[in-house]
Amino acid sequence: MAYRWETPASVWLEDDRTGQFELATSEGLGQLNWNAPAQAGALAAHDPTRLPARLPARLPDIARLLGASLPAGCAHAAIYPEGFAFCPECGRPLERFAGRRQHLPDWWGPYADALLPRHVPHGLPVTSLALGDSLEERPAAPVINRFDEAMPTPPNAHCVFAAAGYGFPEQRLLALAPGRGVLQYWDPLAELWQVLLPEDGAADLSFTASDYGWLPVASLGHEPRRGEVALLPTAHGLRRLWINPVSETYRTETLLAAPLVAAPGTMRRHIACLARNPGGGVSLYALDADLAPAPAQDCGALPLSGWSRPVGYDGRLLWLHPEGQLSWRPGEAPQFLPWPDTWLPSLDLGGPTLSRDGRMWLIGHDGQSYCFLELGTASPQRERIDGARLGFANLLFRRGHPVLDEPWSGEHVEDQGEDDSLVLPLLRSFNNNRSQPSGLVLRFHKYTGRAEDALANRVIPRTTVEWIGRSNVILDEIARLARPHECVPFVYANRLWLHHPDWNRIRGWHLEALT
Repeated sequence: MAYRWETPASVWLEDDRTGQFELATSEGLGQLNWNAPAQAGALAAHDPTRLPARLPARLPDIARLLGASLPAGCAHAAIYPEGFAFCPECGRPLERFAGRRQHLPDWWGPYADALLPRHVPHGLPVTSLALGDSLEERPAAPVINRFDEAMPTPPNAHCVFAAAGYGFPEQRLLALAPGRGVLQYWDPLAELWQVLLPEDGAADLSFTASDYGWLPVASLGHEPRRGEVALLPTAHGLRRLWINPVSETYRTETLLAAPLVAAPGTMRRHIACLARNPGGGVSLYALDADLAPAPAQDCGALPLSGWSRPVGYDGRLLWLHPEGQLSWRPGEAPQFLPWPDTWLPSLDLGGPTLSRDGRMWLIGHDGQSYCFLELGTASPQRERIDGARLGFANLLFRRGHPVLDEPWSGEHVEDQGEDDSLVLPLLRSFNNNRSQPSGLVLRFHKYTGRAEDALANRVIPRTTVEWIGRSNVILDEIARLARPHECVPFVYANRLWLHHPDWNRIRGWHLEALT
């Protein structure tokens, strides 16, 4: 026989023989199986009251997420329902987590930072977090600092990261591998990654047609419900994702059933998706703030793969492709603009950047030299330059020197010794009180080849991870780095992390409280 305990959000069952508590249902968690964390094994046949083999290690994390209680000085039960302050068997006080709530900033990748002001393009590697305030307190260059701590890489290492509460009182980290559709959950107390399994009817999460990008629920104007993660593209449509950390599963809800060809974007509370239509071309599907779809708008016979994440600026969304740009404003028809003759974009060198008059530009090559092309107009202006610029959103470098004025201006030389280095920006930190952009970069030392070669499969003997700001700080040193574009910075638990699929550890640097 089991006694039933009801809390505002959950229902627990207490075994009258063993005194153990089992979670029966909980708000927002969908299908619930208390034994599910023992995916790799079952209960011991000789002891039916024994907890699953992996569940004890997961209980501290589960208790914090649910606001449940844990024993502090007794062993009568492994976990207690929310609100329990004392063990009902011996009366000893319990460790309570109900009412505790972390206040840490969400991270959905810099491409999905909704807190950036409107005059900063959205959808580029730019964050509103003031990372430099603490990173610049470290000893400045030429001192070489080291990372403060590390965590293991996810089992599926080619992934994107999200750190948020998902409706729970504590922040947790997710790593999604779009190539395989594998969702991974970091348990910070057990210090291990859990692979979340799909519940019955859950959609495949894989998406490989174009650059990946998901939309946090907050971008729709409401706080996430318990377990609600994000809206994300899949090969067969736009889905809403929910996680169940107790059963280590996830489920999905279909919002748009159409084969997506590019990551979705938001503009003025509208969600826009590019998808293949029944005729084999591309259509733009728009959803309003209530997720009600509008009639599809035909874009013509456009490419079905290879699109960038959308960039939001000046009231419109812009998808970039090696063949052209697709522009859309809410309430207007989408417009595809092929690149001018003889000009080809250099998308691997970075993303769009701004001139001082507020226009957006993209670097490319016209057959004779590199040049910047104005975006969003059928008659674009060109500005020739004498060498490649790497970067985006005004965080630009020519070789080892910053470009501080217009994107096509000459570089600012402070140290002639940096002529034989190459700087690749990874992340810009936007801060209104700084006259010049600051951010996280990689510096390739003693490199004199073409920038395109460094970003391909060439192995760079020596690379330093640096913060460029009011003071330049060398955060770490890397030997034999290949495919630097696969470095993924993210912020979780008041730390800046840097991940690369070839590494067996993710490097982290402490930040000041970002609450």
